[in-house]
Amino acid sequence: MHLIAFRKAIFKHTLKNAYNREVLWRGQCLQMCRPKTSAPKNFGDYENMRRTYNLKPSAQFNFAKDVLEQWERKEKNGLKSSLPALWWVNDIREEVRWSFEELGFHSRRLANVLCQVYGLEKGDRVFLILPQVPEWWLVNVACLRTGTVLIPGTCQLTARDIHHRLQASGAKCVITDETVAPLLDSVASECPSLTIKLLRSHGARHGWGNLTELMGRVSDDHVCVDTKSEEPMTIFFTSGTTGSPKMTQHSHCSFGLGLTVNGRYWLDLTERDILWNTSDTGWAKSAWSSVFAPWIQGACVFVHQMPRFDTTTVLKTLCSYPITTFCTAPTAYRMLVQEDKSRFKFQALEHCLCAGEPINPEVMWKWKELTGLDIYEGYGQTETVLIAGTFKGMKIKPGSFGKAAPGYDVQVVDEDGFIVPQGQEGNLAIRVKPHRPFSLFTEYTGEPERTAECFRGDFYLTGDRGMMDDDGYLWFIGRADDVILSAGYRIGPFEVENALIEHPAVAESAVVSSPDPVRGEVVKAFVVLTADFKSRHHKELIQELQTHVKSVTAPYKYPRKIEFVDHLPKTVSGKIRRVELRKKEWEQKMN
Repeated sequence: MHLIAFRKAIFKHTLKNAYNREVLWRGQCLQMCRPKTSAPKNFGDYENMRRTYNLKPSAQFNFAKDVLEQWERKEKNGLKSSLPALWWVNDIREEVRWSFEELGFHSRRLANVLCQVYGLEKGDRVFLILPQVPEWWLVNVACLRTGTVLIPGTCQLTARDIHHRLQASGAKCVITDETVAPLLDSVASECPSLTIKLLRSHGARHGWGNLTELMGRVSDDHVCVDTKSEEPMTIFFTSGTTGSPKMTQHSHCSFGLGLTVNGRYWLDLTERDILWNTSDTGWAKSAWSSVFAPWIQGACVFVHQMPRFDTTTVLKTLCSYPITTFCTAPTAYRMLVQEDKSRFKFQALEHCLCAGEPINPEVMWKWKELTGLDIYEGYGQTETVLIAGTFKGMKIKPGSFGKAAPGYDVQVVDEDGFIVPQGQEGNLAIRVKPHRPFSLFTEYTGEPERTAECFRGDFYLTGDRGMMDDDGYLWFIGRADDVILSAGYRIGPFEVENALIEHPAVAESAVVSSPDPVRGEVVKAFVVLTADFKSRHHKELIQELQTHVKSVTAPYKYPRKIEFVDHLPKTVSGKIRRVELRKKEWEQKMN
């Protein structure tokens, strides 16, 4: 097929019955504005969900073969809704809708490029840096089909970041676009394992294979490899507060099967749902909610590729498309609730969720004013699937991230791994003895010592501090290294940030420890002001904010230092980088 013709084909329906499917799909979308309910669709209630959960991996498992190909068969036999597997749009009105059959067709071709053209074998590592373009999903599926180990990275990586990841992982193949290719070329000569470079591009680049052109030359006949459940499937580089980023390795079953908890229970998806998850493609949350969790349930993955996060575009998209389920970071919700609610009507939207960092109760209330819907918070890590969450049918306690997810026994333990009484602060932990959950990461690749440091007694330690109340709800206090010790008091940054954001002057805040000659350390707040308060006298506003915090929480928690900033440092996933702010504070003391 000619290259231009193939590019057109890859962005269109290619099935013989495309017209019939289109008619069915349009009709289904018209019915999507069903009565809104918070009642769960896939389970009775929380206790029933915990009691009936019984997922166990078999010896062999491959997500492409055991899940995606099953949905493809159901689709061909008319046993699945007509919603697409992937629905992608962008700001210039381009649109792609792929059925599970079309997803299989294109991913099989890409799998043949990797194996037949370039000779990659099961276990070889593929470094992927692409934005939210359809090919990102194809590479995910092609790697599953070939048994190659996928290593996703964000497009915001620097040449130094890329160099470290290529050297540490020993990746043989890299797939990226024209924007990142020059950075890769600048370090490739120092990465001897890298032998294959594939480019998503309309043109040619010396030393690179053109992904689309190569896919046009190969067959779509590919047999998915057999993979054992415990064999490596993906590696995410995850940063800690010290040392280089760790290579967090997941198996075929830990994400491919383990994320059933997310899709079936927390997201509560069915094949008639359309899920929009805004996560960056370099973050594990993209694997969670843009690949495995929705497709386990046969749901449609919706994507709106935007050059940057724009609140008006997001809200208009939620109103214009029949999106039933929306998941984004608390930072995004904080921005969205500042929009005028009278401009938007959310007819199809039914279920809203957040993860990545705690969400402020004030933001939850404002979102409900805007949409009429609650936000269901979830808690997890790159090393896990959903650890705990607020599930449909549960009472929502603002400030709590809910109860333990099915498959995990979540407890609060002390430094020796012993469970502490309810209401007492400790380490949030997952029981791993006598039975280790299969949905836990395998290891930090090549670092047995750092892997071992995560375990204490019978538990895996998340590195977060929290508490459990009398009802079994879990409450986040802060990262173990974020907790502030001031004059003998332990202060979690999140509770201070919650108090601050209730004031109309505060758009966003981050609280860290700051050195103090008398108290050792004190609470310092970095505050981003709302537009209406930017012209206010800073000294008066500081006193007003301090008084406000004293009035809504224990007075000893108030920020003795406040600094107004234009923005807060964040990770690509939207988490506030408190470690960066804290490091700056303590380095100033040293100087």
